[in-house]
Amino acid sequence: MPPACAITTACFISSSHRTARTHRIYRTTDIKGPWTYTELDRAAFDPGLFFDADGTGYIATSGGWDGTLTLLTLDVAYSKIVASKEVYFNKGAEGSKLIHRGDWYYLFNAIPSRLGMTVSRAHKLEGPWETRNQIDDTTGGHQGALVDLPDGGWYGFVMVDAGAIGRMTQISPVFWENDWPVWGAPAAPGRVPLSAALPLPAHPELRLATSDDFSGATLGLQWQWNHNPDNSRWTLTERPGFLRLKATKGEAFWTARNTLTQKGFGPSSQAVVRLDISHLQPGDRCGVGTLGKYSAQATVETTANGHRTLALNLGEDTVDGQKATVLAPPQALNGGGLYVRTDMDFKTDRGHIAYSPDGVAWTPLGGDFPLAYDWRTGTFQGPQFALFCFNPVPGDGYLDIDSFDLTISASKTSPTTP
Repeated sequence: MPPACAITTACFISSSHRTARTHRIYRTTDIKGPWTYTELDRAAFDPGLFFDADGTGYIATSGGWDGTLTLLTLDVAYSKIVASKEVYFNKGAEGSKLIHRGDWYYLFNAIPSRLGMTVSRAHKLEGPWETRNQIDDTTGGHQGALVDLPDGGWYGFVMVDAGAIGRMTQISPVFWENDWPVWGAPAAPGRVPLSAALPLPAHPELRLATSDDFSGATLGLQWQWNHNPDNSRWTLTERPGFLRLKATKGEAFWTARNTLTQKGFGPSSQAVVRLDISHLQPGDRCGVGTLGKYSAQATVETTANGHRTLALNLGEDTVDGQKATVLAPPQALNGGGLYVRTDMDFKTDRGHIAYSPDGVAWTPLGGDFPLAYDWRTGTFQGPQFALFCFNPVPGDGYLDIDSFDLTISASKTSPTTP
C-alpha cells in the first residue's frame, strides 16, 4: 500500500479570477499527524490524487476551460512529477477524480456549464474513455467521486450549491449496473436521496466548537483567517481570556488581513460578541459582521478628539470590484464596553445586526442585508461571521474580544430579541 497522502492546491481568489501556484503533497504514517509535505514544481487545477494497484501515484487535472484532462505521473517517493500526458477531452470538465474497480478505471468530472457531473470509464488510464452523464445540482450535486466500504458497499460524495449558505457535501448510496455506477437506490436511481441510512455504525454526533471565550492557548479549529495572518498583530496572551486584534494595515475590509471568521450555520444562527473598544485609536476600523459576497460590518471608529462611533456598512463583491453602501450612519457610543449581535437567517437569506451596552437591551443597527453565495465573487463557503480590526496607517490601537457566543436555531431570529 502507498503511504497515506493528501493533496492541496495553493491558490487565491480575486474578484474576477482564480490563480493556482504550486501543489503540495502531504504525507504521514498516522492520520493524527504530524504531517510533512513536498512542494511540486507546478500547479494543476482541482487536482485528484490517485494511486494505482502497483503503487504508482498520479494527479489528474483538468482546468475546465478546454476540457483536456492531463495525467501527471509522480516518482516512487511521491515527491516530484516525472511525466505529463493528455489522456482525455470532455468540453468544460474540471474537478477530476479517479478510482479503479475490477477491470475498469473510472473518471469523474464536474461540468460547470450545466452544474453536473459525468463518469467515464476505460480499461487503461490513457483511454479510450466512454462517458455518461451522472447527476446534476437538481438531482444531487457536482464535483465528487466514490468510496468503497469494508463490507463491499459503495457510496458517493458530491458538492451541492445549497443557496446562500454555500456549498455543502452530500453522500449517496451507489449501486452498479453493467459496470457503471448509478447514484441512489434501485427504486430511485440517478439521484442523491434527501436522506439515507448511515453507511457506518452510528457514532455520537461530533461538531466543531463554535462559541469561544478565548481562554485557551490557541485558537479553536472552528476559526479561519481571511488571509494569511500577520501573527505579530494578534494575541491570546497579552490579556488572558481575551483575543486581542491589533489594527493591521488595510484600506478596506475585504483586503485587510487578520479578519477572523467562522461559518454561518443554517437554518439560522446568531453570534453575540462582547467587545472592549476602549483602546482603539483614530483611524482604526474595528468590529463585527459578516464576510461573503455581501459583507456587513458593524464598524467602530474613533475620532481625533477621542469620541467613538458605530456604523453599519455593506460591501458587495462584484466582478467589477467592490460596491459600498452605508446601511446605518455613525452613531455615538459611550463607554468602552460593547456587545454586537449578528443574525443569519438562511430561510429568508437575510441578516441583521444589533448592538447593546450590556447584552440585555438591544438596538437594531440599520436594516437587514442580503446573504448570498456566488462562486465568482464569494468565498465558496457562503457567509461567515467576522471579527476585524484594521487601519490605513496602523498604530498602537487594538480591539479586545472577550467572548463569541454562537446559537444555532431552526427558527427565524428577530432583530429585537437578545
